[in-house]
Order: sequence, then structure tokens, then C-alpha cells
Amino acid sequence: MAKKIVIAGGGVLGTQIGLICAYHGFDTTFWLRSEASIGRTQPKIERYSNLMLEDLAKAKSLVGNPMGAFLYPRGLVTDWQSASPESIDALIAQAKDRFANLIHLETDMAKAVKDADLVIESMSEDPEAKIGVYEAMKDLLDEKTILCTNSSTLLPSTFAEHTGRPGKYCALHFANTIWKNNTAEVMGHPGTDPEVYQAVVTFAGEIGMVPLQLHKEQPGYILNSMLVPFLSAAQALWATGVADPKTIDLTWELATSAPAGPFKILDIVGLETAYNINQMKPQAQVEGSIENQIGKLLKEKIEKGETGVNAGKGFYDYN
Repeated sequence: MAKKIVIAGGGVLGTQIGLICAYHGFDTTFWLRSEASIGRTQPKIERYSNLMLEDLAKAKSLVGNPMGAFLYPRGLVTDWQSASPESIDALIAQAKDRFANLIHLETDMAKAVKDADLVIESMSEDPEAKIGVYEAMKDLLDEKTILCTNSSTLLPSTFAEHTGRPGKYCALHFANTIWKNNTAEVMGHPGTDPEVYQAVVTFAGEIGMVPLQLHKEQPGYILNSMLVPFLSAAQALWATGVADPKTIDLTWELATSAPAGPFKILDIVGLETAYNINQMKPQAQVEGSIENQIGKLLKEKIEKGETGVNAGKGFYDYN
């Protein structure tokens, strides 16, 4: 379907989405608000492209290992059964070439979206900010362009009329570490054209994802309908002084054999995203509520620059 992909936003997940598109051979442009945004996005592109290449290199040692089928980077190696060290080396070489030649950064919105087949909006979870982007973009898009949102919690019907193309608009949501956790939740709104929906499902498969089709709108889709309450429960334990983040993580990891507890997950997601999601809850504005206290604690860390993995420090120190 698509040839030219545009990612609106260069955050943690937006960067990964752009990289996986380029990895699978799509010409990919990041639209960013300013030169400062470019300066913040370039290190993320370098970091995540290196992580993808490292995981490909590690996959060579998994060939022939019975555990390899469970551990290989599913979004990068589409046919594990026939994989060999030589074929993975070829994928590494191809990835380096595509990362160098198929990724572009642009601050001029009109130039960025010109002739785009698919635009994926991956801005922060701020409804007004998303509406502002859609309003600015709607008259610049070609007739053919399909527009998707990667919103983690917001419904596409909230924004459909602001896009200028409600029939060609739906949600396409990815999980973090997209090249390993290769899910793509596809969620339309009542006005989404069924052919557009299917085109997005097809595209998700073309970039190495497993398309997960939702039959109706659901705040948080499937994944975050389960994940957000889990993270909220952990933050409530922290905000009410029941236990510190590291103890809460340790409890979860020991009891469930999970590789990461909720606060490690929050560092990966980014504390700004966690803050925005929390502040959308009505109780967050009620002084003295647990949600209000969570918001204050997250804001303190954000104001200190402790926003998660990409900042080098969140609940844990990554420097």
C-alpha cells in the first residue's frame, strides 16, 4: 500500500515507529516542530537504531537454540524458521543502509507530508495539542493520505472531525520496544472507511507487526486497558507511602517472574506520558486525592529532568 510514511513527533515510541518503517523499506520522514525538537530526536534515533542492530546481532547466537523461537526480535526477523547467521548478517547490513538513506527529519509541515501515503501522529497525550496538529495539517495532506493516531488512551472519534478526513482516520497503536514486542492495535471509529481500516491492517503486517484488530472503540485499546490500571495501582502505592518504587518493582518481579516492574516500565514509557495520562483523570484536580498526589510527585521528577530512560534518569539511574 504505502511508500512514503510520515511520523508526526519524535518521542520514544514515535522514533521507534519511524525506525521500524525504514527498516522494512519505507521512505520515512519525521515531522518535528523545531530545530530543538530535531536535536532531541536525533539521539533517540541513534539509540534505538543501535538497540535494534544489537538485538539482530544477538539473534545470531539463538539460531539452532530451542529458546530462540521465544527470544528473537520478532519485528526484525520475519521468518525465524529459515534464519541463519548469514541471513541475519544480511539483515544487519540492509538495516544500516536503510537507516542511513530512508530516514529524513523535517520541520516544514507542508514539505514533510507532501505526497505521503500514511501519516502516523505520535504526539504527547494532550488532546488540545493533537487537535492543533490536525487543524494545521488537514489542508496540507494529499487526497490519498491515510492518517493514524498512535494515542495510548484517547479515542479516534474525539479527533475525527478535526482531521478533515474522518473516513481516512483511525488509531494504530504500538507497544514499546516495537522491534521485539511487535503488536499493532488497529482501532477505527464509527466513521472510518472499512477499506481504510483494512489498508492499515495490511500496512501493520508489512512492517513486521502482528495486527490486532479491535471491533469497537475502547479507551486504552486492549493493551493499555490492562497496563494503565496496573501502573496506576503501583503509583498509588508510591504516592500513599506504602512502599518505595524499587521495593514495589522487586515485589512484582519476584512474585510473577516478570522481567520488569511497573516503575521500570514507567521509565521506558516516559514520565511525561505517565503524567499526562494521570492528569486526564478528574480526580487529579482534587486536592488531597491519590491521583492529585501522583501528579505532584511525577511533576517533581519531570521538573528535575528525571523523565525516564531517554533522559538517563527516571525512577532509576541509566547514566
